Amino acid sequence: MADNAKAVSSYAAKDIQILEGLEAVRRRPGMYVGGTDVKALHHLVYEVVDNSIDEALAGSCDRIDVIIHEDESVTVEDNGRGIPVDIHPEKKKPALEIVMTVLHAGGKFGGEGYKVSGGLHGVGVSAVNALSEWCEVEVKRDGKLHRQRYERGIPTGPVEVIGKAAKNETGTRTTYKYDYEIFQGDFTYRFETLLQRFREMAFVTRGVTLYLLDERSGNEMTFYFEGGIKSFVGYLNRNRTSIHPIVHIEKEINGTGIEVALQYTNAYAESVYSFANTINTIDGGTHLTGLRSAITRTVNDYARKSGLLKDSDPNFSGDDTREGLTAIVSVKHRDPQFESQTKVKLMNAEVQTQVQQVMGEALNVFLEENPRAGKAIVQKCLTSARARDAARKARDLVIRKSALESLTLPGKLADCSERDPNKCELYIVEGDSAGGSAKQGRDRHFQAILPLRGKILNTERARLDKILSNNEVKSLISALGTGVGEGFDISGLRYGRVIIMTDADVDGSHIRTLLLTFFFRYLPMLIEEGHLYIAQPPLYRITHGKNIYYAYAEKDREKIEKEISGKTKNFNLSRFKGLGEMNPEQLWDTTMDPESRTLLQVTIEDATAADRTFDMLMGSAVPPRKRFILTHAHEVRNLDV
Repeated sequence: MADNAKAVSSYAAKDIQILEGLEAVRRRPGMYVGGTDVKALHHLVYEVVDNSIDEALAGSCDRIDVIIHEDESVTVEDNGRGIPVDIHPEKKKPALEIVMTVLHAGGKFGGEGYKVSGGLHGVGVSAVNALSEWCEVEVKRDGKLHRQRYERGIPTGPVEVIGKAAKNETGTRTTYKYDYEIFQGDFTYRFETLLQRFREMAFVTRGVTLYLLDERSGNEMTFYFEGGIKSFVGYLNRNRTSIHPIVHIEKEINGTGIEVALQYTNAYAESVYSFANTINTIDGGTHLTGLRSAITRTVNDYARKSGLLKDSDPNFSGDDTREGLTAIVSVKHRDPQFESQTKVKLMNAEVQTQVQQVMGEALNVFLEENPRAGKAIVQKCLTSARARDAARKARDLVIRKSALESLTLPGKLADCSERDPNKCELYIVEGDSAGGSAKQGRDRHFQAILPLRGKILNTERARLDKILSNNEVKSLISALGTGVGEGFDISGLRYGRVIIMTDADVDGSHIRTLLLTFFFRYLPMLIEEGHLYIAQPPLYRITHGKNIYYAYAEKDREKIEKEISGKTKNFNLSRFKGLGEMNPEQLWDTTMDPESRTLLQVTIEDATAADRTFDMLMGSAVPPRKRFILTHAHEVRNLDV
């Protein structure tokens, strides 16, 4: 007992640490920007831009410029009112310095500075400052140009006047460079990621010009949408066939501004997105719940009242009323409550009732005044309901029952012996020949193989009932163990990693895209929870004497050939057309051995961008796909003929 007591670490008053200033942010960046990965890196930009958007919401800003410099520093400039630079009455420091160096400081906690704002915690820009190697802020205000510089959150000097500003010219220019001590991964800003985010911001903030420039590549883009979210819905549906005009509602209720735009199309998946104070709440929240409830209730009431839904028919489910629906709900609230600093989910309980009331009234009026559109919407829901019943019957044949677990797994599945799902991997392999090599080359203890014959159904153009009649899809769902649709349960997943392994040719790419479409539309949680991967088989085999090299990309091949050429010209180059050409040992060494393989984890950085991409590539509209092929044809390096 005495020995154990000595081993217990000290816990007294002297052991209580107090983190001064912004040190808390540097110690625990995950609490403030969601981590230290590439997603958090982009979140730094969003935090600064959100402040400029707040100025736009206050009616004081109509242009925001974002520039990525060649040294990876970022500048965000707006023509808003400019951060105040006068001395704070209590802190006896310039307001600019307080905003940049003190957590929970800003003009959004009370008073009349902002009626609506996205930056409610007051930690956004100060957190960016804390996580930056250096940061400089320039403020145009009261006819003067002010500046202060910080290094890792600490001012290097006072706020100083460095010049004059033109009469009535105001604004804030923030330039920072993220700290390599905090963000240590090999990643960088992606122009496309920022592009999608700023397009959304411009849609939900009417009348604001958003300009993005990447000095590293020369890419630039300007966004300005006078139509707001109504234009957003039109943009999302540009490759789909709509069945009625866009329904647009904008109303304020108890101080909450509510705007909704929706339209039904001939698609089978729903595309519904939510925003709170211009911030994309990717996990939804009370505003999204209110929207969905209102749509389901209103469509059911209208269908009953108009006689399109008989007394003997059950009500439409939420899935029925959202099939083919494209909708945007945007709320502007004086005091939004988010689930975390990264603002992915809105929590205000009263917003659900407010959105439900506004949406229900407006949609009911639209249906009453547009009976043709109302009938088309109800018919769409009826077809969905019938298909859902058929899908349920088909799903019952697919879902693995616990009592018959071993009997319901597909016969062609070569399962593994490990029973802990977290340690198991499922390789989805193209073709029986590759499946044979994979079965022989795998580690049977934790790697399972499921070969697919040919190409699975294009799930972008089919309802779930038709999808579940496809044998390859049925085998896949049975092997995974999660079920699908209403019966989906992530806890039933039998493999911690689900790995798509297809040939490095056009057919292989097509099969991979078909599989990704299925996972994105019907099993998205597998992607969200980080279970889906893509294997990277080598493109080339290079032999030089007794040495064998594998090249996974063109640049790898060029590098290897250059190294060999420096010694001798004698080497053999062969290109793998498919996985079936590899013997089991080669397949294990290059693609399946955890010690040497390369796996790409499938993630969804931007749901709206992914939605549009799958719709364009796999949907029924041909012209957008043709434009995409013509635009990107010059990028193709290897094309099988």
